[in-house]
Amino acid sequence: MNKNSLFSVKYDEGLSGVMYKSFLLKRRIMLCLATYGDLPTAELARHLNVSAPTVAKLIQELVGDGYLCDMGKIETAGGRRPSTFGLVANAGHFLGVDLRDDSVNLGLIDLNKNIVSISKNNPFTVEERPETLENLCSMIDDYIASLHFDKSQILGMGLILRGRVDSSTGHSYNHFKFDSRPLAQTMTQMTGIETIIENDTRAMAYAEYTHSDTENIKNALFINMTRGVGVGIVIDGKLYYGKSGFAGEFGHIPFFDNEMICHCGKKGCLETEASGAALEQKFTQSLSRGASSILSDKFRRGEKIHLVDIIEAARKDDVLSIDLITVIGEKLGRGIGVLINLFNPELVVVGGIMAEVGDYLMLPIKTALNKYSLSLVNKDSTLRLSTLGDLAGVIGAAQLTRNRILEIM
Repeated sequence: MNKNSLFSVKYDEGLSGVMYKSFLLKRRIMLCLATYGDLPTAELARHLNVSAPTVAKLIQELVGDGYLCDMGKIETAGGRRPSTFGLVANAGHFLGVDLRDDSVNLGLIDLNKNIVSISKNNPFTVEERPETLENLCSMIDDYIASLHFDKSQILGMGLILRGRVDSSTGHSYNHFKFDSRPLAQTMTQMTGIETIIENDTRAMAYAEYTHSDTENIKNALFINMTRGVGVGIVIDGKLYYGKSGFAGEFGHIPFFDNEMICHCGKKGCLETEASGAALEQKFTQSLSRGASSILSDKFRRGEKIHLVDIIEAARKDDVLSIDLITVIGEKLGRGIGVLINLFNPELVVVGGIMAEVGDYLMLPIKTALNKYSLSLVNKDSTLRLSTLGDLAGVIGAAQLTRNRILEIM
């Protein structure tokens, strides 16, 4: 068996009945070990409902192909100590690509989910033209080359984007619509690496969830606070997509009677008053009315005030920035309170660029939660800041690709 053929062989490529059955069983063995960790042959056989001799034979073939290794013997109550088998970490790798507004994060994990490499904040201009994809593919190739990796060692790539994404079909509805083919198919052909695409908030949600106490936490929400606001939903340990794959449009709930038109075309969306874009707008309006800030000189010079400027100003104790972030936090907290009443999650994580201001955002959120959510419901919900920060997206992209390739999801 050629390296990586276990993941590249398709069901319709004419495998004989016996070979096809062995192929499927090997995939199931890999899936079982990826899910439960190192296991002895007998326990694998029980999980798979297959005879131990059959499993033992396939394990030896997988060891010979470099996918599995003997992890040593384990202690038992009596009798011979059985050997356990586990995945060979470097038998395969998964690439994550987080396409942001003005930069790209790239990262690589191995078969055991260990982070091999991460390259952050690579400058990149996103434009709706074919050259942008060509430039992105060149950046990906350069990154792989810098790791001294052969592409055949990479089993899959996950590309995450903002906006509406259908991960089941590979279509992006907000980016790179100049090609009628699914974006995932286009990227697969351009890079030679099997590609999946995913929404950025869902990928971040999955990464944050897997870096929490998953033994005791099965339901979680991830609030992504950037220029917009979205929510990633984990139910019973799995990402929730909804019927069409677009679940999580938190920012477009009609929340305010303010007659403000959202970029989606509707009025009164949560995003119109509780988002990074709303913060930019309110900050500029305040400066226009004569409010004072450490950014006042920049404003008077006619330079645009960006979200990152306001966040940096808040970190330097700028009163105007802090006051406006507090107002947004309170309004966001009201919205999160609705989500807690609906989903009753064990964990709520706040991430995205606005989470970088820390307690300036979190304290008003907590106050609003106490005020607007049911105490009987929220008493078991833990609210915390993202622990992965701006790496959540690229880590989630790689992890979701691993799961998709190994058929864990």
